[in-house]
Amino acid sequence: MSIDKFGYQQQLRRELRIRDLIAYGLVFMVVIAPFGIFGSVFQASGGMIALAYVVGAAAMILTASSYGVMVEKYPVAGSVYGYAGRAIHPAVGFLTGWAILLDYVCIPLLLSLVAGAAMNSIVASVPVWAWVIIFVLANTVTNVLGIKTTKLLNWFFLAAELVILIIFLAYGLKALADGKGQGFSLDPFYNGTSFTWSLILGGVSIGMLSYLGFDALGLLAEDAADGARTIRRAMYLSLLVVAALFVAQTWVAALLVPDPDGLSLIHIKRQSTLTALATALAWGIANNMVAQVATSRLLMAMSRDGQLPRFLSRVSLTRSVPTNAILTTAVVSLVIGLWMASRDDGITLMSALVNFGAMIAFVVLHVCVIWEWAKNGRQGGVLRNVVIPAVGALVLIAVIWNGSLLAQTVGLIWLGVGAVILVVLLATGRKPSLPEVPGDDDAATTPKAVENV
Repeated sequence: MSIDKFGYQQQLRRELRIRDLIAYGLVFMVVIAPFGIFGSVFQASGGMIALAYVVGAAAMILTASSYGVMVEKYPVAGSVYGYAGRAIHPAVGFLTGWAILLDYVCIPLLLSLVAGAAMNSIVASVPVWAWVIIFVLANTVTNVLGIKTTKLLNWFFLAAELVILIIFLAYGLKALADGKGQGFSLDPFYNGTSFTWSLILGGVSIGMLSYLGFDALGLLAEDAADGARTIRRAMYLSLLVVAALFVAQTWVAALLVPDPDGLSLIHIKRQSTLTALATALAWGIANNMVAQVATSRLLMAMSRDGQLPRFLSRVSLTRSVPTNAILTTAVVSLVIGLWMASRDDGITLMSALVNFGAMIAFVVLHVCVIWEWAKNGRQGGVLRNVVIPAVGALVLIAVIWNGSLLAQTVGLIWLGVGAVILVVLLATGRKPSLPEVPGDDDAATTPKAVENV
């Protein structure tokens, strides 16, 4: 489906095929993501970390189903922001875009912080804030060069992460076979003496951070060579692959926790350095690079609809990328990242903000599917358009409810600020709006021009 129908010109290059999108999703989610937050999820889930990741995967697959429904109807770069604005109302789209901005704007600086802390553990003479600058600048230069450069680097980093994961699993399985740790057991999936749903959902509320990124594929609808169908398939496939890898590595690691000697990849100095280096490169370069791409597409989409400053929608004629949006993302990451690098709770705070923004946006996504189905005469299957999104929304609400108080507090403050901005826009006659979509019998709408540089 051409985006001309939605009042836009196609200015981004459709470079990404399904294999590239799957690689993008895997890199964004980081196949070794549990390395960085294993301890937090393990403690929050009472040791049943593998179960927490299984529940998280189930919630995200339900969410991917709703993404598939909406990206077929609205294959434009704004993702949930655009879906909510068109399915329900532009004002709802603005608030949803504001909520997901909390996720996408914070992700690049969170990744830089985690990577900076990892590198600081290897090279203590270089402070975390200096590493933050290095990572932000490296990713900005890469993304300004164009989506083709990003695509090639995605494959390189994905291969490197998979090698590290294979090494980890080989060490871990050998240690278990040698009698280290608990031996082979299903306790990381279920422990009857401590199991409660609130415990598991508490672990999911943290571990869900690992899955964030598959949704960013929706923001690449205008970069995908084969359109919405490719985006939908890539979401499912990347989620299934990464879920299997997350569960496998957390199961092995959890079985080795009681025996420090068994955690050879984590507790031996040489291998600890390898793990820290892998985390730094995976989060600070690979994941950060694709996160900046997704964030820039969201800023571009909201800008061209007049809901953010217009300069953010300008697309480079030579590189076919939203250069101003990329540079703005970099500046925000630098300013807030340097501030957070000076705080002891910087990573915790950023993680809370990212998770809250994403969960709120996902709930709205599910509501959009049901709303669109009811609005259009209940066309389509009830399972895909009502049952799945309803269950998905309820699971996510439960995760939010059992999440950290910090996430809930700061997230609600952010939404409150967005509501105030919306009221100001309405009071000054600048209410949010989207280009009108013509009916089948209407003449084609003149595409809304996107400024170029």
